[in-house]
Amino acid sequence: MSLKSLSTRLAVMAGSVAMVAIFGSALVGAQDATAGDRTFADIYDRISPSVVAISVEKAGTVSSGVVPGGNSPLPLPQDAQPQRGLGSGFVMSKDGYIITNAHVVEGETQMEVDFNDGTLARAKVIGTDLDSDIAVIQVQDVPAEKLFPVTFANSDDLYIGQSVLAIGSPFGELWTLTTGIISGRDRVIQGLTNYSIGGVIQTDAAINPGNSGGPLLDLSGNVVGMNSQIASSSGSGSGVGFAIPSNLIQRAAKDLIDKGYVEYSYLGISGGDVTLNVIEALKMPNDTRGVVVGDVSAGGPADRAQLHAAQSDGTSPDATLTSADVITAINDHPLRGMADLISYLASDTKPGDKVTLSVLRNGKDEMKIDVTLTPRPQATQS
Repeated sequence: MSLKSLSTRLAVMAGSVAMVAIFGSALVGAQDATAGDRTFADIYDRISPSVVAISVEKAGTVSSGVVPGGNSPLPLPQDAQPQRGLGSGFVMSKDGYIITNAHVVEGETQMEVDFNDGTLARAKVIGTDLDSDIAVIQVQDVPAEKLFPVTFANSDDLYIGQSVLAIGSPFGELWTLTTGIISGRDRVIQGLTNYSIGGVIQTDAAINPGNSGGPLLDLSGNVVGMNSQIASSSGSGSGVGFAIPSNLIQRAAKDLIDKGYVEYSYLGISGGDVTLNVIEALKMPNDTRGVVVGDVSAGGPADRAQLHAAQSDGTSPDATLTSADVITAINDHPLRGMADLISYLASDTKPGDKVTLSVLRNGKDEMKIDVTLTPRPQATQS
């Protein structure tokens, strides 16, 4: 064999070895999942039996006009009889109680629940809370050994950047897993009434129509929230999803099971967050945060406690604020804005409680004002 042919042969053999090494590494890499992959797979395997798909038959138009999984209006034809909707939910107890969104089951005439193991069951609505968009349903004729309740995390302990997972049925694709992070906390979204939901979790985990009512999970597999809305002009996931926090879910679900309704505390004010214009008008420190009391409902708890509505030197958009009460804390719990106040009242108080407000009046007078909370007036549906 010539030196040239030997060199050629060695080159071919070297190339073959290199190709084996390359493709061998690729095969090994595909089989050798990362620790993160295994964590996600383990959570999915453990929690998917707790997640259900909910198929609902509805007569006529859904009055809330809320897309399952989204917050964009979706007009439905009046002559379409019946309407059908698909959402998600998760098992709360061995008694067959399942949590989902109120807008998933609103107006239902017939409901079917699909379990991960193939079990199908009828369900009935135990109670709905339109203010928080939370509902409890109960499946019938499903043995306890087939029910796997979730565990809840404390949503007050969540932090921005924390990894989360969502399981649900987007666009009817059952038991789909998506991942992301908590991208915001203490958001405010609109409920199905004229009241807002506070303390809401913002996530970039993909949430789409059909995800409504499904769980948002931490990396221990605990429920931190319930996927409820998306911010989208198209009605599909756009990287901004919203989940109702677990602490509010537990509080509302217990009341729905025990009483059939949820009663929230009412302070009787409207207002907004402290802005730079407010800081400059009232000559407050630049780091002042809290709730500016814009208006006080006549005869309400805040009115009886003598909170003051904001006053200005005119009615135009350029009018300058001349006086205002700024609520900086409730029961010594600091408030960054209205979202914090709404969340605290909903999750940490009940009607009849007396709370102490820390108030900065007209930018200079600090005072403590005791207020006895009452039940919310009956809401109107949005």
